[in-house]
Amino acid sequence: MLVLGIETSCDETSAAVVQDGRRIISQAITSSLGFHKKYGGVIPEIASRMHAEKICFVTDAVLKEAGIKIKDIDLVAVTKEPGLISSLLVGISFARALSFTIAKPLIDLDHIEAHIYANFLEKDHSKIRFPFIGLVISGGHTCLFLVKNFKDIKLIGTTFDDASGEAFDKVAKILGLAYPGGVAIENLVKGRSFNRIKFSCGKEVEGLDFSFSGIKTAVLYYVKNKKVLTHKDKIDIAASFQEAVVDVLIEKSYLACRNNRVKTLLVGGGVAANARLRERLFELEADKAIKVYFPPKLLCTDNAAMVAGLGYQLYKN
Repeated sequence: MLVLGIETSCDETSAAVVQDGRRIISQAITSSLGFHKKYGGVIPEIASRMHAEKICFVTDAVLKEAGIKIKDIDLVAVTKEPGLISSLLVGISFARALSFTIAKPLIDLDHIEAHIYANFLEKDHSKIRFPFIGLVISGGHTCLFLVKNFKDIKLIGTTFDDASGEAFDKVAKILGLAYPGGVAIENLVKGRSFNRIKFSCGKEVEGLDFSFSGIKTAVLYYVKNKKVLTHKDKIDIAASFQEAVVDVLIEKSYLACRNNRVKTLLVGGGVAANARLRERLFELEADKAIKVYFPPKLLCTDNAAMVAGLGYQLYKN
């Protein structure tokens, strides 16, 4: 079965053709990120306008790359939530019109759950078995799921306030770094020491939930008290902040695995591309005998391949 995926939840406009939920035939992703950088965050009106301009372009591109016609598509899958309302409307309207025109079924889905599914698109991940814990970490979401099958995905932990990626963006802004903050902080601290400054990250939150607003405020006051920041100060602050966030993500993920007697952890979302997080989670894998999976870095960001893949599984079921 050939599935056409459509993703327009935030600033990436993406289309993909995926065969039988596993094999990516073609994919195109274009982003309006460059238009948002000067504002330090995504502007919904700009994002939706760019989706409207690019959605036909990316769809034509993936069909051409796949060497097929639109009539060859068996199923259309589209992100319905969560995301920017005006951006989602572009993708949903386009997918509905396309489905109606070619008389093929349409399925809409949650793209946060699709981030977990992105792991199944990696060829080396064919041995993933249910149940497992899914950790989705991005600019808008930090969630833990217990996944028993593709239709039984239970939210077991989430953030009370900022998402982890949002905290990276805000701390980067405090330090005068570029947007998006996750990339800027990772590039700044690459290969440098960690934990020079002891920041606390949501230690007061019990169970499997998260909180990242406190550490953001702690960084803000630390910077204000310093008055003058050297480049070394910025590195120490950024590295210590990153390490504190990684600590709590690992702690809660391990707790979710232990509480649910699960030995497999799947990670997805934009923050899943962070090298320090990957390094620390692979240490967890070795220490606690928990198998950890990450999608390829290209599939960590919002993309249509994961939407098409999950869409196939949901439609088949």
